[in-house]
Amino acid sequence: MPTTDRFRRPKDHEQLLNDLKSEDGPFDSRVDALIFAAALGRRKNLRDEFKESGERIRLELIGDRQYGDVLIYMLAAIEKPDDPEILADDRLDERILIFEEYANGGLNYLQGELNRSATYDLDVLVSGLVMDALRTYPSEEDEVGELMSDAGLDW
Repeated sequence: MPTTDRFRRPKDHEQLLNDLKSEDGPFDSRVDALIFAAALGRRKNLRDEFKESGERIRLELIGDRQYGDVLIYMLAAIEKPDDPEILADDRLDERILIFEEYANGGLNYLQGELNRSATYDLDVLVSGLVMDALRTYPSEEDEVGELMSDAGLDW
């Protein structure tokens, strides 16, 4: 599998991604929304495959975000704790796939929460999820938070 310079976003969630990054949405870009969704997917232990992809996004856009590229490495390390080679340069495609599937899981979770809600307020939903994560941080089950803490990085 050749290494790519782009990552996929799930076509089923194009409208949700547009809403998340809209003028009234909680994020400035789809990339920021996908980074949040990947962290949420991991936190909720939701890694969901998807077949159809919307327009691909340049991988360098994640690297431009604070800790964006670190998140891709951390998700891979958590997913494959007995395989340190997952961090090797020639395994980038696997790391990207892990990120994509956790992002899809997070988006599935967000959509489910919105479907159950009486209102379609993304700011309230995202803020509530962030506050919930902060209230329980750090916990022994929070491997991403533990890795961030061990690396001396703050949320």
